[in-house]
Amino acid sequence: MTTIGAARFLHDGGWDATKRYFLTAANQSNRLAVIDSRNRRLVALPEVTQVPHPGRGANIDDPKFGPVWITSALGNANITFIGTDPERHRDHAWHAVRVVQGQGGGSLFVKSHPNSRNLWVDTPLNPDPAISQSVAVFDVNDLDAGYEVLPIADWAELGEGPKRVVHPEYNMDGSEVWFSVWSGQEQESAIVIVDDATRTLKHVIKGPEIITPTGKFNVHNTMGDIY
Repeated sequence: MTTIGAARFLHDGGWDATKRYFLTAANQSNRLAVIDSRNRRLVALPEVTQVPHPGRGANIDDPKFGPVWITSALGNANITFIGTDPERHRDHAWHAVRVVQGQGGGSLFVKSHPNSRNLWVDTPLNPDPAISQSVAVFDVNDLDAGYEVLPIADWAELGEGPKRVVHPEYNMDGSEVWFSVWSGQEQESAIVIVDDATRTLKHVIKGPEIITPTGKFNVHNTMGDIY
């Protein structure tokens, strides 16, 4: 066992695209801890405001900065891109190279896929129902264009309840994104499936078996750390 000092308090994280570096949120320090798994050492503690909460994060090729890993935040609308390629993009490695604005604070998960042009950002803990019941989606090839908002909870056509939209998860080939629409235990919830290419509704799964759905994981993507 190797013990590596980092910062308080470590919660949620994922691998860079090469599967060598592990990035995890030190959420009460407003930092990320970057670990080199090959050498078992701390590489960097870049600052990321405010209360980063990446889930497993998202890996994309930024059109300007090369390979990056992305986190959103609980405390503000920041979506922060961290450079992850110390070989070909050394000047950009292990610090924030880009920050774009999402719908607001209260985000828990970001997600993308190697076969997709999209970056999805949820905001289930935002106090505004219009924000917590929808998602923002960015074009990774045109990040400066801003985001499109999709009304996931409205598409589910549920009854009363908070209907918080949480945890985008891709299917294996990256053609679909699955969202949980999370209401109370005695209220109707759903899983909404979106066509990734067209950003349109594909299917809704609901019924008495769907109770407060939250995380859901594609086994292939989870085993391969594809995000």
